[in-house]
Amino acid sequence: MNFIIRILVTGAVAFGLSYILKGINIDTYWTAIVFALVLAIVNILIRPILVILTIPLTILTFGLFLFVINALLILLAAKFIDGIKIDGFWWALLFSLLLSFITSVLFSKSDE
Repeated sequence: MNFIIRILVTGAVAFGLSYILKGINIDTYWTAIVFALVLAIVNILIRPILVILTIPLTILTFGLFLFVINALLILLAAKFIDGIKIDGFWWALLFSLLLSFITSVLFSKSDE
Protein backbone atom coordinates (compact mmCIF):
# COMPACT_ATOMS: atom_id res chain seq x y z
CA MET A 1 0.00 0.00 0.00
CA ASN A 2 2.89 2.34 0.81
CA PHE A 3 4.32 1.79 -2.70
CA ILE A 4 1.02 2.81 -4.32
CA ILE A 5 0.84 5.96 -2.20
CA ARG A 6 4.42 6.84 -3.15
CA ILE A 7 3.62 6.38 -6.86
CA LEU A 8 0.49 8.55 -6.58
CA VAL A 9 2.33 11.31 -4.70
CA THR A 10 5.31 11.23 -7.07
CA GLY A 11 2.94 11.41 -10.03
CA ALA A 12 1.12 14.36 -8.50
CA VAL A 13 4.36 16.21 -7.80
CA ALA A 14 5.65 15.49 -11.31
CA PHE A 15 2.38 16.71 -12.82
CA GLY A 16 2.50 19.86 -10.69
CA LEU A 17 6.10 20.54 -11.68
CA SER A 18 5.14 20.27 -15.34
CA TYR A 19 2.98 23.37 -14.85
CA ILE A 20 5.80 25.28 -13.17
CA LEU A 21 8.73 24.29 -15.40
CA LYS A 22 8.25 25.33 -19.01
CA GLY A 23 10.73 22.72 -20.28
CA ILE A 24 8.68 19.82 -18.90
CA ASN A 25 5.36 18.84 -20.46
CA ILE A 26 3.17 16.05 -19.06
CA ASP A 27 -0.20 15.69 -20.79
CA THR A 28 -2.41 14.20 -18.08
CA TYR A 29 -2.28 13.13 -14.45
CA TRP A 30 -2.52 9.50 -15.55
CA THR A 31 0.53 9.96 -17.74
CA ALA A 32 2.32 11.30 -14.66
CA ILE A 33 1.27 8.22 -12.67
CA VAL A 34 2.62 5.92 -15.39
CA PHE A 35 5.79 8.03 -15.48
CA ALA A 36 6.21 7.64 -11.71
CA LEU A 37 5.76 3.87 -12.03
CA VAL A 38 8.28 3.61 -14.87
CA LEU A 39 10.69 5.84 -12.96
CA ALA A 40 10.40 3.56 -9.92
CA ILE A 41 11.15 0.51 -12.07
CA VAL A 42 14.11 2.24 -13.73
CA ASN A 43 15.42 3.28 -10.30
CA ILE A 44 15.16 -0.30 -9.06
CA LEU A 45 16.75 -1.97 -12.08
CA ILE A 46 19.19 0.46 -13.71
CA ARG A 47 20.20 2.98 -11.03
CA PRO A 48 22.25 0.54 -8.90
CA ILE A 49 24.23 -0.57 -11.95
CA LEU A 50 24.99 3.03 -12.97
CA VAL A 51 25.96 3.98 -9.43
CA ILE A 52 28.40 1.08 -9.16
CA LEU A 53 29.90 1.73 -12.59
CA THR A 54 30.45 5.42 -11.83
CA ILE A 55 31.86 5.14 -8.30
CA PRO A 56 35.24 6.68 -9.27
CA LEU A 57 33.57 9.64 -10.97
CA THR A 58 31.15 10.04 -8.07
CA ILE A 59 34.02 10.10 -5.58
CA LEU A 60 35.96 12.55 -7.74
CA THR A 61 32.97 14.93 -7.86
CA PHE A 62 32.15 14.46 -4.17
CA GLY A 63 28.83 12.80 -5.03
CA LEU A 64 27.57 15.45 -7.42
CA PHE A 65 27.64 13.01 -10.32
CA LEU A 66 24.65 11.27 -8.74
CA PHE A 67 22.58 14.29 -9.84
CA VAL A 68 23.64 13.57 -13.41
CA ILE A 69 22.58 9.94 -13.01
CA ASN A 70 19.18 11.06 -11.70
CA ALA A 71 18.69 13.37 -14.68
CA LEU A 72 19.64 10.62 -17.12
CA LEU A 73 17.18 8.24 -15.48
CA ILE A 74 14.43 10.88 -15.77
CA LEU A 75 15.21 11.22 -19.49
CA LEU A 76 15.24 7.43 -19.90
CA ALA A 77 11.90 7.00 -18.15
CA ALA A 78 10.39 9.78 -20.29
CA LYS A 79 11.51 7.98 -23.48
CA PHE A 80 9.28 5.02 -22.60
CA ILE A 81 6.09 7.07 -22.23
CA ASP A 82 4.08 8.99 -24.78
CA GLY A 83 2.73 12.24 -23.43
CA ILE A 84 5.89 13.42 -21.70
CA LYS A 85 8.31 15.85 -23.26
CA ILE A 86 11.49 17.03 -21.59
CA ASP A 87 13.35 19.74 -23.48
CA GLY A 88 16.86 18.65 -22.59
CA PHE A 89 19.33 17.53 -19.99
CA TRP A 90 19.26 20.74 -17.93
CA TRP A 91 15.48 20.64 -17.64
CA ALA A 92 15.72 16.98 -16.61
CA LEU A 93 18.33 17.90 -14.00
CA LEU A 94 16.20 20.69 -12.54
CA PHE A 95 13.10 18.46 -12.67
CA SER A 96 14.90 15.60 -10.91
CA LEU A 97 16.25 17.91 -8.19
CA LEU A 98 12.84 19.43 -7.49
CA LEU A 99 11.03 16.10 -7.72
CA SER A 100 13.46 14.48 -5.29
CA PHE A 101 13.36 17.40 -2.86
CA ILE A 102 9.58 17.83 -2.81
CA THR A 103 8.78 14.11 -2.53
CA SER A 104 11.37 13.65 0.22
CA VAL A 105 9.87 16.56 2.17
CA LEU A 106 6.36 15.15 1.75
CA PHE A 107 7.38 11.64 2.80
CA SER A 108 9.43 12.86 5.74
CA LYS A 109 6.32 14.64 7.04
CA SER A 110 4.27 11.46 6.71
CA ASP A 111 6.84 9.36 8.60
CA GLU A 112 6.59 11.48 11.74
